[in-house]
Amino acid sequence: MKNKEITKKIISGKFKNKSLKIPSKTTTRSSKAIVLESFFNTIQFEIIDATFVELFSGSGSIGLEALSRGAKHVLFMERDRDAIKILKENIQQTDPALCEIYSGDTFINIQSVVKTLQRKSEKAYFYIDPPFNIREGMEDIYDKTIDLIASLPKECVKLIIIEHMSGLEIPDTIGPFYIIKSKKFGNTTLTYFKSKDIE
Repeated sequence: MKNKEITKKIISGKFKNKSLKIPSKTTTRSSKAIVLESFFNTIQFEIIDATFVELFSGSGSIGLEALSRGAKHVLFMERDRDAIKILKENIQQTDPALCEIYSGDTFINIQSVVKTLQRKSEKAYFYIDPPFNIREGMEDIYDKTIDLIASLPKECVKLIIIEHMSGLEIPDTIGPFYIIKSKKFGNTTLTYFKSKDIE
């Protein structure tokens, strides 16, 4: 059986219509276009000159969309080898000098990302799209993700966005962060967190 290559295009910005490869659905799960559009409509002006961190990045389509729309630096976090290969190819379609890949376990590498942000005294947007916990071996993924969020120092965080299954109960507060809005798109929901002292 022939595997047809799956692609999606960057929606807007300086790399608009660049074609990005998408890893197989058994490896990663690509965000729906309607979810992406809503997210970038929400933060469209804030993202300019910002640092953006995409956890569980897969193809990198969200981070590269952020780069296209004016983010100054994008950090990608992914552990799957096939996905990383595709991510590197996709980055070549844009501006590799502004991109950095942290390959390996996201729950371990987050410490290196935080150190990088602290060294530069930068706040970042964290887009977190973990694999759905119905996947084999992922049963505790959301618990680990919530612990990861709680561990983030608030001085490194501008905004946290979690893309998750709509049926999942997310706590109103996680560590120093609290929900500011939540938007449902069928089976998928975007939930936004900020810390209390950030306007």
